[in-house]
Amino acid sequence: MTTLMTILGIVVFVVGLLFSIAWHELGHLSTAKLFGIRVPQYMVGFGPTLFSRTRGETEYGIKAIPLGGYIRMIGMFPPGEDGKVSARSTSPWRGMIEDARSAAYEELRPGDETRMFYTRKPWKRVIVMFAGPFMNLVLAVAVFLGVMMSFGINTQTTTVSAVSDCVVSASAATDKCPAGAKDSPAKAAGLQPKDRIVAFNGHKATDWTTLQKEIRRTTGPATITVVRDGEQKTLNADLISNQVQKYDSKGAPIKGEYVTAGFLGFTPATGVVQQSFGQSVDRMGDMVQSGVESLIALPGKVPDLWNAAFDGGERKPDSPMGVVGAARVGGEVFNLDIPPSQQIATMLFLVAGFNLSLFLFNMLPLLPLDGGHIAGALWESVRRTFAKVFRRPDPGPFDVAKLMPVAYVVAGIFVCFTLLVLIADVVNPVRIT
Repeated sequence: MTTLMTILGIVVFVVGLLFSIAWHELGHLSTAKLFGIRVPQYMVGFGPTLFSRTRGETEYGIKAIPLGGYIRMIGMFPPGEDGKVSARSTSPWRGMIEDARSAAYEELRPGDETRMFYTRKPWKRVIVMFAGPFMNLVLAVAVFLGVMMSFGINTQTTTVSAVSDCVVSASAATDKCPAGAKDSPAKAAGLQPKDRIVAFNGHKATDWTTLQKEIRRTTGPATITVVRDGEQKTLNADLISNQVQKYDSKGAPIKGEYVTAGFLGFTPATGVVQQSFGQSVDRMGDMVQSGVESLIALPGKVPDLWNAAFDGGERKPDSPMGVVGAARVGGEVFNLDIPPSQQIATMLFLVAGFNLSLFLFNMLPLLPLDGGHIAGALWESVRRTFAKVFRRPDPGPFDVAKLMPVAYVVAGIFVCFTLLVLIADVVNPVRIT
């Protein structure tokens, strides 16, 4: 049964992956056709073609390796300075440029002169290249918000899990009560496990974050309204000042850092709680911020990845994962000891996270990524506007093909990083519990 559920999880993730890729390329395809650019191919995957059909002027198909996709637009790059599409050069760097330019005109037909990508105004090219990542962002936001507002997420609640017996500083080496320690304010007030706190000092306690802030800014007498066995009770507590754990702006504990604040002395229970639209948007914003920070920190994680792949080092939970690693996690999701609804929610979160990563990664202003083409179109717009304002000759389209040697270097770095992640995903994968 475990093997069957693992296979099912992998299959579900791969289907989600393929849909995400197809959705991304649909953004490019639809906007390209909207602006009259001819698109000979729309493909999901790389390598040998498994299936394809031609509809109108476009061939639609699925390829064997589900690691990406593409659409082929004619005239991605302008002709060379001599007006020719291709001319061989003995320089390897120049050869790369000419090969890229030639490939952009491979399927040029009579009448296509006005349907080439480079002939479109810069703002239209920006829209075409941005549309793909934007589709991933839309899908990620829709899934994240949908899951949080319908399924809910596992979070700390206002229900009491355990009551501290005594007052112990958060920085203490042990949580055991020393001799002569005072009872915690929660214990002295009669707070019990399974009590659900519904108000604190007359203020409604709708979520743990709000309640924690109220407790921390209070010292001295306070009233606690709880629901116990279906009945509402009011308890009187005398909060004290104590050293407690420090948290960052996202609610995550900061290791080794503490603050002095009001102390009640209980541990909140965790549970699946549906989020409001506002709460979901806030959490979505935190996810985007975390994604950007993770992308910036990516180069610094290479040494840990190398150690995990080749030296038996620890694979950290926030370690970068590739498609293989994510598929393995997808296989583990359906074996988690959680309700089926939460298994589905976790799988949807995994697919949504993949889409958010696709958006952020593709927006890097580097060729051959979409962000590189966007940067080229924006630079062309700046050059032409500058020339127009200062009455200089129109510099013409910016020749992105000249950056292809750089693009090959960037692509080579990406390939090496992908291989490193792949090896780490196979020999020392990230696991969920």
